Amino acid sequence: QLRLRESGGGSVQSGESLRLSCKVLGDTNSTNWVAWFRQAPGKGREGLAALQTSDGAPTYRRTLEGRFTISEDKDTVYLQMTHLKPEDTAIYYCAAKFSGGSLFTVVNYDVWGQGTQVTVSS
Repeated sequence: QLRLRESGGGSVQSGESLRLSCKVLGDTNSTNWVAWFRQAPGKGREGLAALQTSDGAPTYRRTLEGRFTISEDKDTVYLQMTHLKPEDTAIYYCAAKFSGGSLFTVVNYDVWGQGTQVTVSS
């Protein structure tokens, strides 16, 4: 059974950086993609970046400004965030997908972590 465990969230000032980690535990054989999503207060969950597990190729949401970078190292997927803004305040989740479908559609993902809070103050 696949499990995901996020860490690395916290409270930072505007302009600072954070690196989030997603530890991938258990049976990963069926996992095609691992992605990062976030959910701001009062808003829906939105996809940010996804990593194809077969070759490590990243895909980013088109509206991102280039401040986020997804990467992997062994059994951990990272989300490096730079020049953080107050509007980046959200709970950040990693998720794994076993099959096809749109990369940034919530219902296409099969396993979710518990989330990690990121708070950016001005």
